[in-house]
Amino acid sequence: MPEPQSAIASAQVSALNGLTAASGGQCLLDRAGPPCVVVVFGATGDLTFRKLFPSLYDLHCLGSLDSRSCIVGVGRSALDHAAFRERMRESLTQAGVEDLSRWDDLAARLYYCSVDVDTGTGMDALHALCNELDTARQIGGNRLYYLAVPPTAYETIATRLGQAGMASEAQGFARIVIEKPFGSDLVTAKALDAAIHQHFTEHQVFRIDHYLAKETVQNIMVLRFANAIFEPLWDRRYIDHVRITAAESLGVEHRAAFYEQAGVLRDMFQNHMMQLLALCAMEPPSQFEAELVRDEKTKVYRALRPFPVGRLNEHLVLGQYGAGMIDDRKVPAYVDEPGVPADSATPTYACMKVFIDNWRWQGVPFYLVSGKRLRRKHTEIVVKFKEVPYSMFRKVLGEHISANTLILSIQPREEVILTFQTKLPGPMCLRTVRMEFDYNAGVKRPKTDAYVKVLQDVLLGDQTLFWRQDSVELCWGFLTPILQECDCPDKAERLYLYRAGSDGPQEVRHILSPATMQHGTTP
Repeated sequence: MPEPQSAIASAQVSALNGLTAASGGQCLLDRAGPPCVVVVFGATGDLTFRKLFPSLYDLHCLGSLDSRSCIVGVGRSALDHAAFRERMRESLTQAGVEDLSRWDDLAARLYYCSVDVDTGTGMDALHALCNELDTARQIGGNRLYYLAVPPTAYETIATRLGQAGMASEAQGFARIVIEKPFGSDLVTAKALDAAIHQHFTEHQVFRIDHYLAKETVQNIMVLRFANAIFEPLWDRRYIDHVRITAAESLGVEHRAAFYEQAGVLRDMFQNHMMQLLALCAMEPPSQFEAELVRDEKTKVYRALRPFPVGRLNEHLVLGQYGAGMIDDRKVPAYVDEPGVPADSATPTYACMKVFIDNWRWQGVPFYLVSGKRLRRKHTEIVVKFKEVPYSMFRKVLGEHISANTLILSIQPREEVILTFQTKLPGPMCLRTVRMEFDYNAGVKRPKTDAYVKVLQDVLLGDQTLFWRQDSVELCWGFLTPILQECDCPDKAERLYLYRAGSDGPQEVRHILSPATMQHGTTP
C-alpha cells in the first residue's frame, strides 16, 4: 500500500504562508504557476495512479495549479472523460487522501484522449483537444507533457509530439518531462538526447530525479552554504571520508522485467547516488540559480577519478539477495522472484569507493552504498571527520579518541545528528553524545510528496532540481566502463550473495575502512 497522502487544507496553507511572511521569507507554496494544459502520457499506468495525480490534486489544493489549468490523460485504453475521472478519484482514495472537498472543481478540468503512440493514431485528436481547451480556458498556448511511460517510449512520444507541431513555443511554453533512466549507458543516453532534441531544445527538457525534491536532500545545500560552522571544515583537511547510503527493505516487487535490464548500478547509481554525491561535494555557486547550481554539479562529475577497471575488487562490491527474513516474514531470493531467470547474475546491491580529484577532496574516499532487501529502509549521508591530530589525553584515555560524525538522515527519519566527545561525571573518561535536530520539529507545514515540488517547478520553469544533459553523459561516461566489465555473464563470480534482511554481503569489508563501519548500517 502507498504511504498515506493528505490533501492540504487551505487554512493550513494560509497559516504556513503567514508564518513564512512573518519571518521575512517567501514560501514557494504561495507561487502559482501559469495556466497550462498538463498532458500525462501513461495516464492509466501505475506511476500516474500512485504518485502523479495525487500530487496534482495536492497542487490544486495548495493553490499552486492555476484555476484555468486542465489535465489531459493519454493512454491506449478506450476510456471516456467520465471513466478517467472516476479512475483518478480512486487514485486519491488509494493514496489515503482524506479531504476531497476540492475534488469536483478539479474533476471538471480532467479529460482523456486515447492515443497509440507507436502508430500515431489519435495524435491529431489530442492536438485538437489541447487547442480547444486552450482557447476555451484562455491558457495562452502553455503545454506540459509528462511521460509516465516505460523509457523505451520516450523517443517515440517526443517524435510524435514534434511531428504534430506540439513542441512549438510560438505562443506559450512547451515542456517535456521524462523519468529516469535516461538511457542504459553512454551510447543510448546520447541517442535518446539526440532524438528528443530533434524537436525540443534543452530549456524545454526536464529530466526528473525525484530524490532531489525531498526536503532533506534540498537541505544539504542549505546546511553547507548557509552555516559558517560547517563549510570551513568541509574539505580534505578535516574530513576523513563520506558515506552515502540508500538502503531498501523491499525486493524487486513487480519490476522484474525492468530490473533485469537495469540492476542496481543503472537503477540507483547513475541518478540518485550521483546527485547526492554532487550535493555533498560541489563548490558553492555564486547564486542559487538553476544553471549556476548545475554548473557546480557538473564540475564534480568531471573531477571523478576513472575507475581502475583492472582492480575493480578494490573499489566495488556487487551482491544479490538470497532468501531471508524481513519484518519476521520469509521472503524469497532474487532468483525466485516472479519474472527473474533462475540463473540471473543481476546485482541488487553495490558498494562503491570513488574519489574526486580536485583541490577540496583530493584523497578523501566517498563510499556509495545501495541495495534491496536490506535490514531496514533508510537513506543517509555520514560525514566522518578526522581524529584530533594529537591526543593530550593518551596517558589516561589511550591513543585514539572517536572522531566527530555528522549524519544527515533523509528517510525515514528527517534529521541531522552531530556526535562529539564529552567527559563522564567522575574520573577522566569520555563518552560520545549526540546533538540532534528533527527537521519537522516545531514547524506546522503541509506534508507533501516530492512529486508536488517537482511538478510545481516544471510549471514555473525552474530546472534547478533537474538533470542537465552534460551531467547525464558525464555520469554514464564514469559508469559505462564498470558496466561493460560487470555485465558479462562470465563475470558472475563478482556477485556475492547476501541474506535478505541483512546489511549486505560480508565482502564489503574489503573496501570499507574500520572507521567507515562505526556508524550506520554495514555488515
